[in-house]
Amino acid sequence: MTRIRRGFIAHKRRTKMCFFASGFRGTHSNLTRTMIHQKMRAFVSAHRDRDRQKRNLRRL
Repeated sequence: MTRIRRGFIAHKRRTKMCFFASGFRGTHSNLTRTMIHQKMRAFVSAHRDRDRQKRNLRRL
């Protein structure tokens, strides 16, 4: 039987995440666990701030 190289899908997922988190500072762009947390926080902030931006533009 041939040897199976494991983790291809997980490696692909982490690479994709790394591409997303490439602009973050410190270990947030290097370590997978902190990358995941920062990505979620970034999405939450983006969602919240889109509404805030609409609110501010209506004020003008």
